[in-house]
Amino acid sequence: MQNLVNRPFSANFFQVSVLLAIALSILVISQNTQALPSMSRQTGAACSQCHTQSFGPNLTPFGRDFKLSGYTMGTNSKLPPISGMVVGSFTNSDKNQEPVPGYNKNNNFTFDEASLFYGGRIYDKVGAFSQLTYDGVADSVALDSTDIRFADDTEIMDTPVTYGISLNNSPTVQDLWNTTPSWGFPYTGSAVQPGIAAAALIDGGLGASQVGGATAYTMIDNLLYLEAGAYDSFSNSLQRGLAGALSDAYIKLDGPAPYWRVALQHDWKGHFFALGHYGMSADVLLPNSFGDSSNGADHFTDVAFDATYQYMANPKHIFEVKTTYIYEDQNFSSSRSGGTGNTGLNTFKFNTAYTFDQTYGVTFAYNNVTGSRNTNVYADFANNKPNSEYFTAELVYVPFGKSGSYMNPWLNLRTSLQYIGYSQFDGTGQSVNGNNTFMINGWLAF
Repeated sequence: MQNLVNRPFSANFFQVSVLLAIALSILVISQNTQALPSMSRQTGAACSQCHTQSFGPNLTPFGRDFKLSGYTMGTNSKLPPISGMVVGSFTNSDKNQEPVPGYNKNNNFTFDEASLFYGGRIYDKVGAFSQLTYDGVADSVALDSTDIRFADDTEIMDTPVTYGISLNNSPTVQDLWNTTPSWGFPYTGSAVQPGIAAAALIDGGLGASQVGGATAYTMIDNLLYLEAGAYDSFSNSLQRGLAGALSDAYIKLDGPAPYWRVALQHDWKGHFFALGHYGMSADVLLPNSFGDSSNGADHFTDVAFDATYQYMANPKHIFEVKTTYIYEDQNFSSSRSGGTGNTGLNTFKFNTAYTFDQTYGVTFAYNNVTGSRNTNVYADFANNKPNSEYFTAELVYVPFGKSGSYMNPWLNLRTSLQYIGYSQFDGTGQSVNGNNTFMINGWLAF
């Protein structure tokens, strides 16, 4: 573990503690899988009870309760809690793109990924969601989204309280609401799609296989949610082991990065509302520094606000509105020493969706990223600005996943048509239509 050598004791102790806890949980998993159920068989409920479109990350109130309780609800099956999925796409952009190695400049069929999941109770009040993924475009295997939990319930002055601990490998992967980066819309994509370059650190910058974290959380009276914890980088050798490779794109933190989450939620007879705030503060070392902080570190503070509305009174007609705003204060004091390295990045996301009979869905989304002009930080962007603006429309068909569906709960399929249209792209405000993208996606789980 190379990057532990020059760390202060507190950082060493934090990372070692997280790694030991994750290792212990994985050991427990390996000893008990034959006696534990998968999520759907465990609850005895169809996928549509947890997911608004019967399949995919978007959760219903019941799905959020299942995750909050540590994936331990239900005792209906003793089968191993193992499942798998495969995802494939066809992608077309309005103009040819710089090709991904091994693919065409345009009109690409891709085997996007294949994943093996562990999902459900481990033992008693401990459960997990863990994903091992083969990336068909990068031709690599990595430990993907992982969330291992202990959860329990109690009462304080006749007020119900759920509390727990999450060990996970990416900020917001443990979150209950589909407004945060890990599980926000769009739920599918392809590595051959053109994509904007500027994003907040919390918005995908600390992906799986790079960091590990521990957070403690509580839900009070099914109304107030509180969570706090911290993340630290895995060592370079462990990142290689978890992701199969290590590149300059991998983030290395200079000590633990605090993370926090607050939310209020309420359900008025099928009208579900949630309003929240989350954020983190992190010091990031230069690429290839291998844990050496003698040259300093860049500092990022992310502050986000989010809101959710779901109409769930009639499952035949589900309406949803979600929005997120992230402000990132960026101080590139280490990597941009040749000039001013202080700037701010604003990210706004909004989407609204309608689902009929939890089978047919349509979603419209708007994304906007802005920042001040900075010739030092955004030298590679047009007009030295990170500004991007785009719209997304998606049609979804999910034929299975209901209680009377074919092979329920053993098989599910999500098919989608997605179109992304850009009005700004990495600072360019004209002639950006060539990045507009059409995608056909198929997502099979079994």
